[in-house]
Amino acid sequence: MATVRKRILPSGLVRWRASYTDGAGIRRTKQFARKSDGEAWLVEVRHDISRGTHTPGSISPTVKEASALWIKRCNEKGLEPMTVKGYEEHVNLHIVPFIGAKKLNELTVPAVNSFADALRDAGRSAEMIKRVVRSLGGIFKEARRRGLSNAAPTVGLELELPDREDPRPVIPTKSELNAIITGATTKGGRARPYFLTSIFCGPRPSEMRGLRWSDVDFEGRQINISQRADASHRIGNLKSKAAYRSIPCPPIALLALREWKLVCPKSDLGLVFPNGVGKVESHSNLLDRDFGPIQIAAGIIDTVRVTDEAGKPATDAAGVPVTLVTPKYGLHSLRHACASLWIESGYNPKQIQRLMGHSSIQVTFDVYGHLFADAEADQRAAESVQARLLGGKTHE
Repeated sequence: MATVRKRILPSGLVRWRASYTDGAGIRRTKQFARKSDGEAWLVEVRHDISRGTHTPGSISPTVKEASALWIKRCNEKGLEPMTVKGYEEHVNLHIVPFIGAKKLNELTVPAVNSFADALRDAGRSAEMIKRVVRSLGGIFKEARRRGLSNAAPTVGLELELPDREDPRPVIPTKSELNAIITGATTKGGRARPYFLTSIFCGPRPSEMRGLRWSDVDFEGRQINISQRADASHRIGNLKSKAAYRSIPCPPIALLALREWKLVCPKSDLGLVFPNGVGKVESHSNLLDRDFGPIQIAAGIIDTVRVTDEAGKPATDAAGVPVTLVTPKYGLHSLRHACASLWIESGYNPKQIQRLMGHSSIQVTFDVYGHLFADAEADQRAAESVQARLLGGKTHE
């Protein structure tokens, strides 16, 4: 039986105690300043009990406490250190500062939407908000596993966030790709085979760092992607089942790989692109020692404003803004370039999904959907609309 009864505290304050019996037969209570608040709360509680989703506030952990349990579980499952680090950033920078003190049983679907709105008002991008809410869903999943919550307020949630950011990846032009190949040839060493393989085969940078000579099929003219190197230089499994794939390799890349194999540092791991002592090469070294200098030498650069500790534009003694020249692209851009070349050559979306190792066709369309557009067909359609309305006339 659920009731709301008036209580007068020793201090003289009037409070209303709402009480009910939970699904386990235990009597629970909560006090309110107004009777109407207690009655409204009991309506929600009875509804949750009938659906089997009620967790008493006395045993419900705070979001901060549940977050710590989730991160602990992520480490126990052996997730990659960089993946766990990303989750920790979501928790420490975006979740705990906003809702860390709230209990899980307080977070309803409307409350999660309000949380997303607060993140947006604080300047978080739409993509970041989506990632953070996914992490919040992971926190609830772990809490359910431990019996600390029965709710799942993020499941099926549609945030409807306004997103004005251009989702299309930044892709090097053909002239820039030619300049990169020329620069890699001039630089010598691993640069030419590495960048030819990246541009014409499109593996992820982590897959390139984990590529073995046994994965290069010179006779079959393809490379087989079967492992990757993470940010901690550990060799491990690929991101998904779809990532295990074979990619055709053109003659120019195969020839460069054959020549590189003759002088490649010996590696106990059998790596194609090891560091100088045969171990896993770091992402930063590939960028700082190879790709960055090649781009700067070719004039493929961005000029960025330098800021001071307060975040304001820095200036020199004459008051002139201080700028810094940086390489225009990261290593992942070469993967995008490869996909764009395949699409231009007539590969269909399903082929692109397979060759890129995407987990679903939706990922392929989300990243490269705009490249499948038929500009000539669109123009013909526009001209047809004009003809239907105006015939042969034009308006100037």
